[in-house]
Amino acid sequence: MAMRVSGLKRKLKAESLNSDNGLPFILGITDQETVKLDFDKTPFKTVKYWAMRTMKWFKLKGFIILKSSENSYHVVFDKKVSWKENMHIVAWVCLLSQHKALTKWFLMQCIKEGSTLRVSAKKEKPEPRIVYRYGSQDNQIAEFLTYRKIVKSIIAKLKTKTKIDSKTQIPKVSFHGKSSV
Repeated sequence: MAMRVSGLKRKLKAESLNSDNGLPFILGITDQETVKLDFDKTPFKTVKYWAMRTMKWFKLKGFIILKSSENSYHVVFDKKVSWKENMHIVAWVCLLSQHKALTKWFLMQCIKEGSTLRVSAKKEKPEPRIVYRYGSQDNQIAEFLTYRKIVKSIIAKLKTKTKIDSKTQIPKVSFHGKSSV
């Protein structure tokens, strides 16, 4: 399920999943203008190397690295780009790094025509947290972090709502005034 937020191009994505985060789904942020990378099973030093190299080569102004789980990281760059340029950049990293998991993630983003990074917890994985910042943070990163804050507040409200409803044995979640049981 994807929801438009305030009519903007960025989307919040909710995916059904049996999770340990207290909610029956995970939430992520999807858009086309922000260059993102998803490095699974990769040491921090390697992620930082590719983030720095990519930022410098494509003049992406700055980046943040979020730790999504043990040896897994997300990278978000600050410069706004077109979808075509976005996928060109990600393909460049995939080809040069020869990172299989990143390449698989890249192909899925191409199929969906929007790149998504997880914001909520997922099974045994905690919600991603920022572990490194470099350069400009005023453009796409600021926008990404604003949406991340919105998603985290939604998660907190849903967890509170789920706890209240579970006491009455009726699992209920509301979206825009509508309830689903």
